[in-house]
Amino acid sequence: MHSALATALKRIAAREDCDRSALPPLYEAVDPEALTAVLESSAAVTVRLAYGDYCIVIGPGPEEVVVLDGAQ
Repeated sequence: MHSALATALKRIAAREDCDRSALPPLYEAVDPEALTAVLESSAAVTVRLAYGDYCIVIGPGPEEVVVLDGAQ
């Protein structure tokens, strides 16, 4: 799993006051392998995805992670 995805899940688990393993599987929201391939490419991209009640924004750098309340 890409470190940006791990960071996003860690932040969501902290907001939910639970262990990361208690969160729904990431693959229900996105293909983690495909997203990792995009984030590890040389392109400067911004990815926005809904995950449960949150919106995860990664980019434009692969380590820039924002978690917003509400799947926007």
